[in-house]
Amino acid sequence: MLLEGFGTFLSLLYLAMLVLAVIALGIAVFAREDAYRAADKQTKMFWLILLGVTVAVNLFVPFLFLQLAGLVATIVFLVDVRPALRQVSGGGRRGGSSSDGPYGPYNGGR
Repeated sequence: MLLEGFGTFLSLLYLAMLVLAVIALGIAVFAREDAYRAADKQTKMFWLILLGVTVAVNLFVPFLFLQLAGLVATIVFLVDVRPALRQVSGGGRRGGSSSDGPYGPYNGGR
């Protein structure tokens, strides 16, 4: 009975890793290529290949070590690359206008 519960826990863990990898891959697909260069991150193709391999490993290869390596890559993308892409593409603004500068609104010297 204990092993059955542990097997269920591992299945949920594998599913969570797969869902995170698919979400990260989707974000990488829809981000602009020039945003990766502007954010000074690896290229879009690099992240697409890395996250695509992560999804494939999570689906087809039952080696926990490879899945954990893919999880690390997914977490790096979600925690480091995604915020940089959002900042470069202007997706991180809240309540600002197009005339706002880095220190507040630009009033044209008024």
